[in-house]
Amino acid sequence: MGWWMITRIAGRALMRNKMRSFLTMLGIIIGVAAVITMVALGTGAQTSIQDSIAALGSNTITISAGSVTSSGVRTGAFGSARLRVEDARAVAQHVHHLAAVTPLIQRGSQVVFQEQNWATNVLGVNQDYQNIRNWSMASGRFLQEDDIRASAKICVLGSVVAEQLFPNQDPLGHTVRIGRVPVRVVGVLTSKGEASFGPSQDDVVVVPYSTAMRRLFNTNYLRNITASAVSEDAVTPAVEEITRLLRERHRLGEKEEDDFTVQTQAEFAQAAAQSTMVFTMLLGGIASVSLLVGGIGIMNIMLVSVTERIREIGIRMALGARGSDILRQFLVEAMMLSLLGGVLGVTLAWILTEVGSHFMPMPLQISLGSVVLAFAFSAGVGIFFGLYPAVSASRLDPIQALRHE
Repeated sequence: MGWWMITRIAGRALMRNKMRSFLTMLGIIIGVAAVITMVALGTGAQTSIQDSIAALGSNTITISAGSVTSSGVRTGAFGSARLRVEDARAVAQHVHHLAAVTPLIQRGSQVVFQEQNWATNVLGVNQDYQNIRNWSMASGRFLQEDDIRASAKICVLGSVVAEQLFPNQDPLGHTVRIGRVPVRVVGVLTSKGEASFGPSQDDVVVVPYSTAMRRLFNTNYLRNITASAVSEDAVTPAVEEITRLLRERHRLGEKEEDDFTVQTQAEFAQAAAQSTMVFTMLLGGIASVSLLVGGIGIMNIMLVSVTERIREIGIRMALGARGSDILRQFLVEAMMLSLLGGVLGVTLAWILTEVGSHFMPMPLQISLGSVVLAFAFSAGVGIFFGLYPAVSASRLDPIQALRHE
């Protein structure tokens, strides 16, 4: 018996019990849709995080205060108080592969204007920070070198802070309080949009680092220095020069570990890619369980179908059908259930991702690989779970099958 004939017979058998066939496919539909949607969620998260990191600048280098050991006790990240403004100046002066360098002070604080107040991040930087972040002005101006020298009590607002404190007026020229210190607004930054992780990029107040250190937070050391290399090719030699320079300045011996950490955006991107890949695989693995449950449903229904059609099988065998024909028929039925369920599952996944993209801060991206994988898995489920019922049907004794009532 040819495959075309077997497929027609299998299709007619499934159509005789439409509701049962649909309920059997439902497990596969949900499983395939869940796998594709979860992978799309993970892929969208990965893309969004990578875009956010790229928005910070592919040439950006971050120098952070690191761990130090005192009397055998390690302080952990940012435990060192040896990263200072002088280090930032030395890096800017002696590392020739850098285009811009800024000290960076970052603390959370309450910002108040009249009856409005907002908890936000306060960034203490110099005039180069605008170029490093490639951040344009919506209005007013950014920090200038004279502001840094004078520890001027001025600030530049992120768009979120400006909207919260000045919902119906222009912030320029007004005075806000950061903690207890009054500062004048000289500019508003353009919006960079929501970040994929951490606080919003626009939820910041930028002040001169000298003002942050002396007037706001009363500190004499830095947690970070941020720099931008002249090109992507210059990032690696710049990191090597920075490491060598800071080790010399901090008088670290050959066997002493660094009391600072130098990281690049490529390292951040690689770490983010690894974490989101694990996240995506975890989501896909969890969703795959539903495909397994759907396969068990197919096996259950096919076994019931064999039991119900024993007499039919006996008649076909008596008329000349071989055991291999019966096996192929029931195997094709199981395959049709799983593949049709896969098609409907892909359709459902597309609908879910389209709807989800309108309600989530990141786009859901269906990848061709996830669709192929889901289809292959659903076909494998059909073959694996349909094989046992098909073999059972092909091994029936024709005489005993004809006697079955």
